[in-house]
Amino acid sequence: MQRVYGAKRAALVRGAGYLALWIVLIGLDPLDLAVGVVASAAATWASLRLLAPGTHAVRLGALPGFALRFLRQSVVAGVDVAHRAFSPRMPLRPGFVTHPTGYPRGAGRNAFASLSSLLPGTVPVRDDAQGLLYHCLDVEQPVLAALAEDEAAVARVLPRTDRA
Repeated sequence: MQRVYGAKRAALVRGAGYLALWIVLIGLDPLDLAVGVVASAAATWASLRLLAPGTHAVRLGALPGFALRFLRQSVVAGVDVAHRAFSPRMPLRPGFVTHPTGYPRGAGRNAFASLSSLLPGTVPVRDDAQGLLYHCLDVEQPVLAALAEDEAAVARVLPRTDRA
C-alpha cells in the first residue's frame, strides 16, 4: 500500500510541477490551460515510466545553494573561456581527461554529466567503466579537481545511491 501511495503522490507532485511550468511559460488563457493539462498529464505519465517514484532522492534544501554555485561558476567559466579564445597570449591547450566519477551508471551519473556539459570549457564525450571522458579547452588547468568539486556539489542535491 505504501508503494501505491508513493506513486500517487509522485504523480500529483510531478503533474502539478509540469502544469505550473506550463502556466509560467504559456499563461492562463482557458484554451492554453486545457492544452497544458493534457500536456502535463502526458509528461507526468512519461516521467513515471522513465523514472519510477522512490528510486532517486533529491534533496530540495540543497537546490538553492547548488543553483547559486552553478550560476556563479557559469559566469566565471564563460568569462575565462572568452578570455582564452580572444587573447593571443593565452593559448588554448585542448585535450581529453577522464574523470572517475563516484556515481554508478544510471540517472545520477547522467544528471552529473548533463550538468557538467552546461559549463563552458568542458564537454563529456564518452561514458565507460573508467569514468566520464571530457574534452576540455586547457588540459593544463585543474580540470579534474574542478570536476570533483562539481560532482560533490551535485551529490549534495542528488545522492550517489542510484543503481542502473
